[in-house]
Amino acid sequence: MIKFHFTFDRTKKAQHLKYKILTKHKNYSPQLANIIVVGGGDGFMLRTLKQYANFKKPFYGINCGTYGFLMNNITKIDLEKKIKSARKININPLFLTAINKSKKKKRMMAINEVSLFRQSKQTASLKVKIGNKIIVKKLVGDGVLVSTPAGSTAYNLSASGPILNLNSGKIAITPISPFRPRRWKGKIVSNKSKIEIKNLDCKKRPISAVADNIEFRNIKFLFVRVNKKLNITLLYDKNRSLIKKIKSEEQKKTSNEKKFFFKNL
Repeated sequence: MIKFHFTFDRTKKAQHLKYKILTKHKNYSPQLANIIVVGGGDGFMLRTLKQYANFKKPFYGINCGTYGFLMNNITKIDLEKKIKSARKININPLFLTAINKSKKKKRMMAINEVSLFRQSKQTASLKVKIGNKIIVKKLVGDGVLVSTPAGSTAYNLSASGPILNLNSGKIAITPISPFRPRRWKGKIVSNKSKIEIKNLDCKKRPISAVADNIEFRNIKFLFVRVNKKLNITLLYDKNRSLIKKIKSEEQKKTSNEKKFFFKNL
């Protein structure tokens, strides 16, 4: 017997789903449950993954949002039957330490990406290092982001970053509207890498760090690495696997690039 822990967003659609599900299933505590079922959109799923990751239970998402990249569709098929036949995908989140100009530290986790943005009208001025190697001495622009494979089709793709295969063992560093060096498109690095990003001018050019949807302002240093000790398991219906979704986005990107090329011949 599968023991479920259910958690739902506060949207009208998610609350309607909650009423339907809880009339049929008992809601166990996260400690006693085998599966954590999440009703909501991608943003709510990201918050839930962070909240419950340490329980080390699989997550099954039911989409009550818009796109639902991390979710499954709502159907009338028996929930227990669907979960028994679901495919497992394991992902490793990013772990980051942010230090602000007052030397205050904040440690955060990110499932999709960590983004550094300028806080004012002034462009950000950043130095990016991988281990002891400087890869960009001075990046001037709106900011930079570090993306996992699971998040590579989200903000990273919108910023013209690469789509990463889930099993690639890579993470992407992608500039956001770079002004200098203008031709730098970013870098794909090993998920064993330790990334350090320094704000070169905290006083005049303040920046904030955002881990998926949690913000920390006035950053001076940011240290990012993949947390390989923490495996998060996502469950997907056979026709909704995350691998398929990533491949679908890659095909769309290639198709759009071809259309743009031929249109501008």
